[in-house]
Amino acid sequence: MVVEDWGIVPYAEALERQRTLFRELIADPSGEERLILCQHYPVFTVGRHGDMANMLADSAALRRLGAEVVRIERGGDITYHGPGQLVVYPIINLNRHRLGVKAYVHLLERAVCETLAAYGIAADSNDDQIGVWLDWGSVRARKICAIGVKISHGITMHGLALNVNTDMSPFRLINPCGITDKDVTSMALELGHEIPLAEVADTFQFNFRIREIEV
Repeated sequence: MVVEDWGIVPYAEALERQRTLFRELIADPSGEERLILCQHYPVFTVGRHGDMANMLADSAALRRLGAEVVRIERGGDITYHGPGQLVVYPIINLNRHRLGVKAYVHLLERAVCETLAAYGIAADSNDDQIGVWLDWGSVRARKICAIGVKISHGITMHGLALNVNTDMSPFRLINPCGITDKDVTSMALELGHEIPLAEVADTFQFNFRIREIEV
């Protein structure tokens, strides 16, 4: 598997690059798989069945933030991407690894949980709300990582967004993932200080690759 760090990249550019690699792997399922790591400039993305009523900001607020709203083909509702957030796009062949959709999503969730554990943050996934959560099942439940994927012919694209040093204020402009009764958080908020994002990316890459090899 090739690991590519795209740095901080406009969302539209990353989306087109993803789509190209996705189509190439569909055309040749034995081709190179990729794990793409990046950050985005401010953008709100809405999944194919997402409800635009969960966008609370008006056009003036979006202009102030310098953000656009993009509807895309992944699952899930609306989320925010911005600097300080680790975005991961695996473009892999699930058939090659004998993985179903549910097992693949669980693989992503566990890799994130193990990454957070390396920093002393206890996190988990659950069957009710996709993604990675802190204190799930309590009144303090809060989401730290959103997951939304597209899979066609066993090939994946899109992926996950882990809040590392993310400015969390833009999340107040939406109902994140359509959720209105729970909060969102970041690693920096939980730890009380920022963490080198490249270090977190390396930790995630290690956990994802180990789990991918084990499958």
